Amino acid sequence: MSSKKELIKGTLRLIVLKLLSENTRMYGYEITQRVKELSGNQIELTFGALYPTLHKLESEKLIVSKTVVIDGRARKYYSLNKAGLDAAATEVADYFTFSKALNMVLS
Repeated sequence: MSSKKELIKGTLRLIVLKLLSENTRMYGYEITQRVKELSGNQIELTFGALYPTLHKLESEKLIVSKTVVIDGRARKYYSLNKAGLDAAATEVADYFTFSKALNMVLS
């Protein structure tokens, strides 16, 4: 597996938590498109990676989902609860601390 895929795999949870902390609710395709947009087309999430992460966060009781029917199609929206918001803040802060240390090592 390429190193880029490994990096995405290792940060996908953080990416999802951060996006959901900035948005009231999002659905899967919306998350993939927002990541692509924010990364300047450098990060493309697959549904095969995204949905297991969403399901894991839901089983950890950090996010909640709600299915809404729009134009006859069911769409599952995800949002953070209080525990998810706390986890997002902590994990983003931890990432920046680690990233700073990693940059020192790699410089």
